[in-house]
Amino acid sequence: MTASSITTPVVLVTGALAGIGRATALAFAREGARLVVSGRNPEAGDALAAELRTLGADALFLRADVRSETEVRSLVDQTVERFGRLDAAVNNAGTEGQPGPVVEQTAESYAATFDTNVLGVLLSMKHELRVMQAQGAGSIVNVSSAYGKIGAAGASVYVASKHAVEGLTKSAALEVATTGIRVNAVAPGPIETGMLDRFTGGEAGKAWMTEQVPAKRLGHVDEIAAAIVFVAIGKAMYMTGQSISVDGGVTA
Repeated sequence: MTASSITTPVVLVTGALAGIGRATALAFAREGARLVVSGRNPEAGDALAAELRTLGADALFLRADVRSETEVRSLVDQTVERFGRLDAAVNNAGTEGQPGPVVEQTAESYAATFDTNVLGVLLSMKHELRVMQAQGAGSIVNVSSAYGKIGAAGASVYVASKHAVEGLTKSAALEVATTGIRVNAVAPGPIETGMLDRFTGGEAGKAWMTEQVPAKRLGHVDEIAAAIVFVAIGKAMYMTGQSISVDGGVTA
């Protein structure tokens, strides 16, 4: 990544329309990045892109479903067509899936989670790396989870999907370690988001989860966004193949 591209990097964020993805897009905009934000809701996406432009960012929304290779390929190609390159990509699109014990899981619940959380990351990296390898530079950050490092009763499929993200991240990093491309993950603990509300099933569940955090509080999306920006754009240039935990001590 050249000095000029660090000052105005081109950044792609998937799953950008809510929670951690939205906070990350806003954080990059404040850093002066040129941004493509992606998700499946055009109305919310256009509104976010407009908000990013009010912060001075050159930003646009492109609709894409990360489960579709055709759409992912088009997303990356349109990003390069608009901005000429791709300096950093944040693969954040994800789902909590269907919580419940292993004996209640089905092939359908597995596919619904893995198609987004794992296949989506794989396809995104495939096409991001295609562009970055041609450039000879780039940075990818996959959004994992504390549950990519530990187990959780009642969340086996989600946990397995995030373990897979960790493995994909490390393997891709090794494949491109000599090319000028870095691949890392940021692994949040419990963060105050709509996904956490769905995952915990309400205030009682959220209170229980908060008590399991050594810091005795939930994280904020801005705390995760700050870590992603730090890893992604030129401030951790010797870091690759790593998963950075931002979890209030959950995995300590």
